[in-house]
Parts: sequence; C-alpha cells; structure tokens
Amino acid sequence: MEFLYAKIHRATVTDANLNYVGSITIDKALLEASKIKVGQKVEILDINNGERFSTYVIEGEKNSGTVCLNGAAARKVQKGDKVIIVAYAILNEEEQKTFKPEIIHVNDNNEII
Repeated sequence: MEFLYAKIHRATVTDANLNYVGSITIDKALLEASKIKVGQKVEILDINNGERFSTYVIEGEKNSGTVCLNGAAARKVQKGDKVIIVAYAILNEEEQKTFKPEIIHVNDNNEII
C-alpha cells in the first residue's frame, strides 16, 4: 500500500521558471530534513488555487529557501503561493506498523520551524 512518506507544509513558492525542463527545485536543507530524495516523485498541492499535480525533485542551494516550480508546472503556481509538498512510499504490512512520516513545517521564508 502507498502511505505518506514525507511532507513539507506551507512552503512559499519563490519562483516559477517556465523555461526550465520540468521539476521542482527545493532547498537542500528542506530535502535533508524531510528525507525527500532528489529525483523522487512528489505531489504539489497549491493552497492558493487548489491545483494538485505531480513532478520530481531537484536539489536547490542549501539554506537558500528555494521552492521553484519549473517547466510546465510553472503554469500551475505563482510566486508567493503557499504549497504542500507530499511524497509517498510503498510499505508492506510490517513496515506500516512502525513507520512515521517526516512532517516539516516552514515559515514564510521556507525556514524550518
């Protein structure tokens, strides 16, 4: 079964780059804290406009606060939007019993709070 693996809650979109080849760029510090991996599929939930879509992760500069949607995904958000970034994992019954997802809350500057 598929379960919540990690979540970065209420991140602020710092940029939307239509001319980049797809993905979401996320500050390395947020990736490390959430345990979300480079290349991992994530779902983006835009709190401002209700959009929900999937893309993959690329690493941004550590402690930069970067949360940038690239390529086609840039059309789904605006700079300043609040988003929830969600990753899932497939867990067997035994793993389900003890697994706890990483939930990261951030402030308006995408710093962990």
